[in-house]
Amino acid sequence: MAAVVAATRWWRLLLVLSAAGMGVSGAPQPPNILLLLMDDMGWGDLGVYGEPSRETPNLDRMAAEGMLFPNFYSANPLCSPSRAALLTGRLPIRNGFYTTNAHARNAYTPQEIVGGIPDSEQLLPELLKKAGYVSKIIGKWHLGHRPQFHPLKHGFDEWFGSPNCHFGPYDNKARPNIPVYRDWEMVGRYYEEFPINLKTGEANLTQIYLQEALDFIKRQARRHPFFLYWAVDATHAPVYASKPFLGTSQRGRYGDAVREIDDSVGKMLELLHDLHIADNTFVFFTSDNGAALISAPEQAGSNGPFLCGKQTTFEGGMREPALAWWPGHIAAGQVSHQLGSIMDLFTTSLALAGLTPPRDRAIDGLNLLPALLQGRLMDRPVFYYRGDTLMATILGQHKAHFWTWTNSWENFRQGIDFCPGQNVSGVTTHSLEDHTKLPLIFHLGRDPGERFPLSFASAEYQEALSRITSVVQQHQEALVPGQPQLNVCNWAVMNWAPPGCEKLGKCLTPPESIPEKCLWSH
Repeated sequence: MAAVVAATRWWRLLLVLSAAGMGVSGAPQPPNILLLLMDDMGWGDLGVYGEPSRETPNLDRMAAEGMLFPNFYSANPLCSPSRAALLTGRLPIRNGFYTTNAHARNAYTPQEIVGGIPDSEQLLPELLKKAGYVSKIIGKWHLGHRPQFHPLKHGFDEWFGSPNCHFGPYDNKARPNIPVYRDWEMVGRYYEEFPINLKTGEANLTQIYLQEALDFIKRQARRHPFFLYWAVDATHAPVYASKPFLGTSQRGRYGDAVREIDDSVGKMLELLHDLHIADNTFVFFTSDNGAALISAPEQAGSNGPFLCGKQTTFEGGMREPALAWWPGHIAAGQVSHQLGSIMDLFTTSLALAGLTPPRDRAIDGLNLLPALLQGRLMDRPVFYYRGDTLMATILGQHKAHFWTWTNSWENFRQGIDFCPGQNVSGVTTHSLEDHTKLPLIFHLGRDPGERFPLSFASAEYQEALSRITSVVQQHQEALVPGQPQLNVCNWAVMNWAPPGCEKLGKCLTPPESIPEKCLWSH
């Protein structure tokens, strides 16, 4: 026991010195890192955040044994840009995961996208190799599906999962089903070798992903430090769960998926304890963006008290559930009001490994170790982008909207609604409204639902505007946008003949190659 206590104290010293930029030689093996990234899970989906059915006992216990972050944000209100931000520590406007095809348009990586994560970006698993980490991604990649964008070409040692989400089933004539990979080669396709019953919601994918995680942890437990990125997509519509969980939730099919994820997290944490590596494994749980209210009520989660959902830069689209767990290091039962970002997981993971972020580029992620280990709060802004447009900025408790927009009147009249039942006059607009000269400012502590903008004439408004304007001006003056990766689409680059399709007899013939501008529907 004395040796364990001594090692823990030594590692705490190392982390404090690392956070201060000081190196330490002869340090013990750095901790394993397990990042659990959900898909479209809302801030209000966990019992610890107030979800009334209390169907997430394992995640609630994880929070009770670790630290809860109520003020944690994605880097984008859409899946793939936020995932690119997590793995690079950089805003999508910097790493290229945006479009310039239309003002303030969100963009992502559907099958027909030509672009993906550029070689110039340094991803977290690439950098962790310097500290001896072995890395695996399980689940959705979503950073480009063409061969040059394969995760094993960007630092991961193993992969089991898919390049895109489980949309479909498709007809394999106009659009092929999404492949599932093991490492370099596909092992089947969704709805074919990996069935998902769209009528009942039954699929065994979460169980498969869980077993992949347990096997990897067992293999690596006594070898190298490991980085496991568990990126399951069961809560992304069409939501799914395995048969033992179907029909067990008070929240419908979406709740079934959440219950299975909760059970899976519990099994992973239990294994860490059984292998006696829990005190040397840092675990973080969060989501890539807010709940997709367009799929409500049966196939969408809850964003709690916050406005709107996925696709928007209101709080419901960007604020995420976030839990940190590291027994013996993070004190139990802590709540940190640190303003956090999904990009902080990049910088914090490097600090855990005793590494420093690349110095040849702007890094937006903050090292959270002072907040995690010492309870410190660090002042920082959070920038809310849609496409190449800065929509809003939060600093402290104040949030300024420079542009407001949910989705177009055309889409809205077709039944596409990102804010069902939440119309706020002059705020949830269906035309892109310019507030750059006189931003709408909300105090999120008093008004988390963004319903009551501050009076333009008030002293509070003037003071908040001055502070935020200064921060935004500094940000924009230093900003060097990356080459946009999500501008060009081409049906010929879809998943017609992925590596390994020959062995399975699953190769399909692509159509004629016709590159064209991507026309995003939302």
